[in-house]
Formats: sequence, C-alpha cells, structure tokens
Amino acid sequence: MNFHQHVHVPTHCKGHTLDLIITHGLSVKVDLVEDLGISDHSCISFTTNDINKQETPKSTSRKRHINDEVTANFANYLQNAPTVASLDCNSMVTNLNTKLSTILDKVAPTQLRKTKTKKCPWKTKEVWTLRRECRISERKWRKTKLVTDYESFRGKLALYNKEMKKCRQKYFSNIITEHNNNPRVLFSTIQKLINPSVKTSNCFTKEKCQEFADHFKAKIDMVRLEMSQSCTENFDSYDFRMFDEELGAFDIVEATTLKKVISQIKSTTCTLDPIPTTLFKKVCESCETEILNIVNSSLQSGDFPASLKTAVVRPTLKKNNLDVSALHNYRPVSNLSFLSKVIEKLVFYQLTDFLKDNNICEKFQSGFKSDHSTETALVRVVSDLRMNADRKNLSVLVLLDLTAAFDTVDHSILLKRLCNMVGLTGTVFSWLKSYLTNRTFFVSSNETSSSVLPLTCGIPQGSILGPTLFNLYMLPLGNIIRRHGINFHSYADDTQLYVAVSPDEPTATNKLINCINDIKDWMAANFLKLNKDKTEIMIIGPEADRERARLKCQNFGMDVTSSAKNLGVVFDADLNFKQHILNVTKTAFFHLKNIAKVLPFLTRSSAEILIHAFISSRLDYCNALLTGLPKQSVNKLQLIQNSAARLLTNTRRRAHITPVLKSLHWLPVSFRIDFKIILLVFKCLNGSGPLYLLDLLSPYEPPRALRSSGSTTLIIPRTRTKTYGEASFQCLGPRLWNSLPEDLRACTTVEIFKNKLKTHLFSKAFNDSF
Repeated sequence: MNFHQHVHVPTHCKGHTLDLIITHGLSVKVDLVEDLGISDHSCISFTTNDINKQETPKSTSRKRHINDEVTANFANYLQNAPTVASLDCNSMVTNLNTKLSTILDKVAPTQLRKTKTKKCPWKTKEVWTLRRECRISERKWRKTKLVTDYESFRGKLALYNKEMKKCRQKYFSNIITEHNNNPRVLFSTIQKLINPSVKTSNCFTKEKCQEFADHFKAKIDMVRLEMSQSCTENFDSYDFRMFDEELGAFDIVEATTLKKVISQIKSTTCTLDPIPTTLFKKVCESCETEILNIVNSSLQSGDFPASLKTAVVRPTLKKNNLDVSALHNYRPVSNLSFLSKVIEKLVFYQLTDFLKDNNICEKFQSGFKSDHSTETALVRVVSDLRMNADRKNLSVLVLLDLTAAFDTVDHSILLKRLCNMVGLTGTVFSWLKSYLTNRTFFVSSNETSSSVLPLTCGIPQGSILGPTLFNLYMLPLGNIIRRHGINFHSYADDTQLYVAVSPDEPTATNKLINCINDIKDWMAANFLKLNKDKTEIMIIGPEADRERARLKCQNFGMDVTSSAKNLGVVFDADLNFKQHILNVTKTAFFHLKNIAKVLPFLTRSSAEILIHAFISSRLDYCNALLTGLPKQSVNKLQLIQNSAARLLTNTRRRAHITPVLKSLHWLPVSFRIDFKIILLVFKCLNGSGPLYLLDLLSPYEPPRALRSSGSTTLIIPRTRTKTYGEASFQCLGPRLWNSLPEDLRACTTVEIFKNKLKTHLFSKAFNDSF
C-alpha cells in the first residue's frame, strides 16, 4: 500500500520497536528517541514540512439571550404597548404577532455568537480545580520521585475521580428525574451515554427542501387520482342522521378557561411563532385581553385566521438504518403555530362535549377518545375471539391497513358529513369550513425552506382537532360493517374485522369477503386507499380445523398468515401469545443490558426510573391479554422483572428474589396482570371505562332479598373449555372481581381503589411466597 515506516530503533525498555511512525507520500525525519522517565515507552520527536496547517472555520449562529430579567422587561413593554382597535380577526392576529416580535427585538435582539466546543457538561469549576491540582501534584512526583509526593498525588487523584463521578451522576440523574414522563428524552439520554459519538442531523439545502415538498404533495395527489378513477358507487345511504340536537354556535370563552388551555399545551415552538412558546406562556397575562378577543372573535364570526393556516413540515427519517437519500424513507412531521393550537383546543373541548352528550361517536372506535386505549380495544377483541373458541368455532381476523389515511381526507365530503350526520350547523359549520380550506405548508430545515404549497385535502397534521375530525369522517364505515353482521373494532385508521366460523360450514367467510369488498369500494369513494400489501388475515382456533377455512380464504385471493402484529401485540393462530412474549423478552433484555452499561453513571433512584420506563412499561403494555395463560408463559416475563431487580439492587444471581421484590415494592408479573384486569372492571363499573367492556359485565341480582344484595358482585359466565373460556376477560374479570373484599369493591374513586388494591395484592403475593 506504499506505506513507509520511519522508526528503526528500540522504543521500549525491553529493547523492542513498539512505537511507529507510518506515512504515505510524506517526507519525515526522526530527530530524537529518548526515555523521559514517565513511561516504559520512549518519546519520539520528528519533523516534516509537507503538512500545511489549515484553520477550521469557526461556526457562528444568531441567538437571543432570554433570562428572567429579559422576561420581566418584555412583560412591562407588552403591558404598556398600545392596543389597536380592530374588529377583523385576521388583523388582530397580525397586530399581536407584530407587537410581540417588535418587543422581542428590543429586549433580546439577536446576536452573532461563535459556536464554542462543548466541554463535558457535568464537569463543574470544582472538578476542573481538582484536576489542575492533581496534574500539578503528578508533575511534582514525576520530578522528585519521592514517596510523600506519590502519596499526595494518589490522594488528590482519588479525590478528583470521586468528585467527577459524583458530578456526572448528579448531571444525568437530574435529566432523568426532570423528564421521567418524557420517553424521548430518556431514550436520547441513554443513547448519548452508550454511543456518545453518534450524531444525526437533518440539514438540507433549499433545493432539497423543495424536492421534499414536491414529493409529499405528489404522493397524496397520486393516491387521490387513483381513488377517483376506481370509484364507481355512491354510498350516501350510509350517512344517516345520528343526532337529536344541533350545535350551531360556540360558547363565549372566559379568561380562566383560556389560562387553563395555555398551560396544558406543550411548549413546542414553531418557526412561525413571533416569540418562543416558553416566553409566551410567562407573559401571556400581559396580553390576555387581546388573545381572548382573537379567540372569541374567531369563534363567534366563524372565521379561522388565515395567518394561522400554514404548517411547517420537517422530513424525519422513519428508521435510522434506512437510506437517507431515498425520499420515501421520510415521513412529514408538521408543526403549527402556538396560537393556532390554543384556538383548536378550545374548539375541541366544546365539540367533544357535544359529541359525548349526543352519543354520536362510533362505539367501537377507541382512537383519540378518553378512557379508551389500544389495550381496551384488544381486550374486547380477544375476549370475543376466546368466547368463539369456547363455542367450538374458528375465528377469522382481518387487519386492514390504509395508505396515508389522514392526508387524503376530502374536505367537501367531511363538511357534508359534519352537517348531515353530526349536526354541526351555523357558525360552528362556518368555522370548521374556514379551518379546513385554503391551508398551506412548506418544508423547512434550519434556516432553509421550500416554497409555500397549497393543501387541498387531508386533516392538518400536528393539529388538535385532526384526530376527532378523522373519527367523524370514518363514521359510515361502522354502518357498512354492521350491515354484513361482522364484528369489528377500530383504533384511528387501523380497523380489524373478525367473524366466527363453524369448522363444518365455513360459509361465514363469504360474508366477510363481501364486507371487505364493500369497505374497499366505500374507501375509494371517500379517497381512502386500502393497502393490500399490509392487510393481514389470520384464522384463530384449533390447528386441525384451520386448514379448511384457510383454503376457503385462499380461493378468494387472500393470503393467510400464522401471526401478525395488532396494535403493538403479536397475535398467533393459537392465541397463546408465545411470539409476543418472546418479542417482549428479547426487547426488554436488550434495554436491560444498555441500562447495565450506564448504571455507574446514575444514582439508584434515576436507574429505577429508567427501568420503569424501558422495562416495566413493556411488561405492563396490554398485559391484560395474558390473563389465564399457562404459568410457564408468564414466568418468562417474570424472569425479566427478576433480572431488573437484581441489576438495580446488585443482588447475586442465586439469591432469593422474593425479598428483593418486596423491598422494591414491585408486584410480581402475574399479580400485575390481575391488577390490570381488576382495575379495568372497576373503571367500567364506575363510568370511566369503555361501554363495549361494560357490556361484558353483568351485576349479580339475587332472586330474593339476601345480605349479598348490595355487595356489587358480578355474574361469572358459564364456559365449556378451560383453555379459552376461563382465560377470557368476560369470565376472569368477574371471577377476580368477586374474590376481592367487599370494602375494596365499594371504593368511590380510582386513586383510592388503586392504593387499596395494591396493598391487597402485595399482601397476597408476598405472604403466600413466605
């Protein structure tokens, strides 16, 4: 390879040439090889004239310095600034933004600053002082070789290492404690500790931003064009009226409600905001009247401000291992101005109350609804599947997937549906029409951006109203599925269909196929594209009976899979969740190894926060589905909890784990599953759970007056098989609930019930173990 080695004399005290100078295309002259007495290796001095020193350009950036003094000055300027009287909502927004940006330039002008190389953030002045003293002591010992100087150097070195370790633990522990509810910060902190050299940046040129903007818009236009060409039927008959009362006007927003909303919204700053969101929250009381006038003017006039209809889109790589040059590997992440989110949140509260009072929302839609989650949706689905198996029937499960569902929503169809099905009229309808129309977006990266492009369709990404509007857009889908007599459940744009099939007469697959065809046609008429490649079909039941139903589905051109991921949980044909438990175990142990690597940098309390964020959250996610499974399957998850407890407490591998779990106040996995089931039952019985789970619970009413009449016990359904029937939520929910003490079942609030239930399960778990 034309390399040249220039050292030809011994460089080690044992007479070996261990220190080398290897070059390619450079002329080097070795001047001196001498032993300086500080190591068993010699020091090599050499010269070369072929290397030109190049100064690296110092990067600069324009920043504002905002502290408490600047915030106070900003509030004073804002309070004394004149208010321009205007009845136009758009003018009021423009005047407020101009005023805020002008005052910010006065009190905190942008300054050109040189970007300094960041030192270790946990090294304080005391650490650097100890380091200097340690180096001074080391140089003195190297020079004198005295034992007293050596002992002094060792003492200062130990003190420096102890203080640096303490500061490093404090630094990372503070980050973890402050962001214990922010998984993004916790993940990034662990990533920095494990791979400190990994740096990712999404800095694009203006041409690249324009290319992304054209790509995102062309993708949606292509889907809508394809759907418009394939649409042949009219499905207006399914858009029947679902309301008894109409919502024609918004209520006047009061100052207390406005303060509550502003404090609840996350402090994410958009480039379109005149001032940072954190500063806006601190000084908003000084311009509270103006903001209140803007909000009420918008809601009462039915006009959404035009200046708040623009979205800033940032391309984000879907996965870190994907090709960064391929545009389809990026997803558009939208960001809206803060004032826009405030107005949307106020509308969201009033719209949600109207939908809830009139019972308009789809019963089997769990996405973006209070007291609903992926777990409650899957509990209902799994309960129905297990009860089908208890009746000796197969179950055919179809998982539908849509392509860019939120981005292809047609505005005219949505507005028609809001008026005819939901009952939004008058000013409310005018406001929503103004909110959806004439929207724009542009792609931005750092200080570069693309041109502004129009958004003629789709729900605004990053908006607060978007998920609710999408659920209302999908309302007719439930009516189409019910017409075919198919069970279904939806979570946002993910819809799953399932039907019971007799092994002897698998004709129910015919109505399932007809239902899927009608769904596909309805989606095409509503500019929604069903993704065939990601739509999966499973047949659940005994293996001996699955083959006939499999052939029936394959005759219709539908491929059947043995396992599929459904809302984060891996379903298998036997419904034993072995593959899901295997995936959880694999992922949990991976994160446990990463936590073990950074454990020396953390205190015990912060390490416990990480274990709960990375490990316990995975053990608890949808663990209600694991109720009734064999103990052998649940023990695999118990091994994860045992390993986490041993890692946190530095316990030996062969030591008994029960006292460790009791000292940590951690419930064993099997009891955590029981806790989740009992808590779901309590919430359903007390009005804070989904109605579709409440339908599975039947209160026990004795035929005559007994002492147990007011004990809130539930009827345990009769089941045939132990494998599926007793493992269902419908059966084990009442069974576990009735086993609780009467005073525990009589609790009135969720928090009181949680605390008493934990105490009950702790005593039951650990007393039995001892």
